[in-house]
Amino acid sequence: MRYFAGHCTMPRDATALSSMIRSMTGFARREVSADWGALTWEIKSVNHRYLEVATRLPESLRALEPKIREAVARRVARGKVEVSARLALATSHQAIAVDSERLGALSEALDHVRSQVIDCRAPDALALLNFPGVQQQVEPDVQRLQADAMTALDGAVDALADMRASEGQRLAEMLSNRASAIAEHARLVGDRIPEVRAELAEKWRARLAELDLEADPARLESELVIAAQRMDVAEEVDRLQSHVAALDEALGREEPVGRRLDFLMQEFNREANTIGSKSADSQVSAAAVEMKVLIEQMREQVQNIE
Repeated sequence: MRYFAGHCTMPRDATALSSMIRSMTGFARREVSADWGALTWEIKSVNHRYLEVATRLPESLRALEPKIREAVARRVARGKVEVSARLALATSHQAIAVDSERLGALSEALDHVRSQVIDCRAPDALALLNFPGVQQQVEPDVQRLQADAMTALDGAVDALADMRASEGQRLAEMLSNRASAIAEHARLVGDRIPEVRAELAEKWRARLAELDLEADPARLESELVIAAQRMDVAEEVDRLQSHVAALDEALGREEPVGRRLDFLMQEFNREANTIGSKSADSQVSAAAVEMKVLIEQMREQVQNIE
């Protein structure tokens, strides 16, 4: 028996992959060749809310469908997975055998009919061959074929899981980098707020001076406090930083975290929107826009994570 693996050139380290983020998209091919012929497995997966396995199998492998679903479920938690098999039997198994006893019985029956019916024409050879039971196709050892097929399928599922893990690692790095950029923008916003308050107070005092008005210090201080409260985004900045920490923690989990990350993206977006709505400063507004761009990039990729 000979095996040929497709789309998986790196050796698989099950321990390392178990702690990696996995993508829901992937493709794998596996071929097995033996004296009964050749079989090619192809597996592809795309995004889906839960695990859905669809199969396209030749008749001789249809009994394996429950085992195929179990094999996929052992390595894949989410995604729409399509498993297809192409079977090419060896020439020896494509030969046609003739049941001599059945053919002899048919010949005797035809002789009897011709003896009873005048001008009854004898059927041609092809008609005799097509008569039920006369033609027998040589079948391969189905149990061996199915055993070889499942061994090859396990290799194909491993290759698919490896590809999903490799793509997931790339996604995890992208998410981590974007989250770090968001954390930096949040830090800059937090640092900027005291400056914005001071600039606002100076702007008001300058305006009052232009109008040659004497402001009540207590009233001015009260208005400045109210304005500062309106633009206070300390809580939003703190929550953004906590969301970044939560994302980093999720990326280190061994179980599927796609849904958890999707929820986190909603929280990220909520805080960025609030910062933008409270902003009374161009720099803070620009930072909020940058954060929203980064969050949208993350959200699109999170849809691909298992």
